[in-house]
Amino acid sequence: MGDDAPTYGGRGAHGPGQGRPDVPPHENALPGPLVGADWLAGRLGSPGLLVFDASVGAHRGAAERIVGARPFDIDGALSDHAGPLPHTMPDAGRFTEELRALGLHAGDTVVVYDAVGIYSSARAWWMLRAMGFDRVAVLDGGLPGWTAAGFPTESGAPAAPPERGDFTAGPRAGLFVGAAEVAAALSDPASAVFDARSRERFRGTAPEPRPGLRGGHMPGAVNLPFGEIQHEGRMRPAAELRSAFAGPAQGRERLFFSCGSGVTACVLTLGAALAGYRDLAVYDGSWSEWGLPSQGRPVVTGPGAEAR
Repeated sequence: MGDDAPTYGGRGAHGPGQGRPDVPPHENALPGPLVGADWLAGRLGSPGLLVFDASVGAHRGAAERIVGARPFDIDGALSDHAGPLPHTMPDAGRFTEELRALGLHAGDTVVVYDAVGIYSSARAWWMLRAMGFDRVAVLDGGLPGWTAAGFPTESGAPAAPPERGDFTAGPRAGLFVGAAEVAAALSDPASAVFDARSRERFRGTAPEPRPGLRGGHMPGAVNLPFGEIQHEGRMRPAAELRSAFAGPAQGRERLFFSCGSGVTACVLTLGAALAGYRDLAVYDGSWSEWGLPSQGRPVVTGPGAEAR
């Protein structure tokens, strides 16, 4: 596995001169792309630490949230709604504006969570990484784990950030990819394409939740449902994650991830990062694009390659 792992600790993640002067250099140093409730609780409210609620669907804008959390609205402003596909990445200018409005500074540290456990929070983590921001981690267990541990929540409208941030997006090529790159990866012996949907949807035996999509999967893709790398809303230990990815990856280091709309693909991406993989990409259009009859992309049904 590659040696170009992202930097999670200290100010070095953003280069010299970009840390906030009011934050000690190692005060909020992240241990990795995943943090526990105890880690966050011990730093909640400290300068330079922001908490984003990335909940989607029925949980979007829920009344209860972690104290001080700000809405990272994937269903709203933090997706590009100009096209026909859901949850499409916004451009760098829009992303910069929205994150500045949330009060994000270049030297801050961010923890993202969602109200399910680990679901859409992984998408927020990968979006920030793709836009050049490395000091970000996912809260293991999400809001359910936080409340089960007895840590504080609040309700009502979230407070406005005290000031606009100075974050500027710096898009990284290859972290989000399109259908052409995925098609090339399917025939590349150095790459593996993972599908995070359920086994029934992968096989084409269950209908797609979005109307008009074909059932089945990409020829050559491997199925690893995102829920299988978690246990009770938390990511499985690193050794179990390595085992889950090693078989279907078959020694391939360049891993691509797809799902229904580019959200739970990021859960697999997080799992692969925790397992030690570094050359990772998310198919932003995912099955919402590939499965369209108008795309003319090859689709097969049946069990295919499924991780065990």
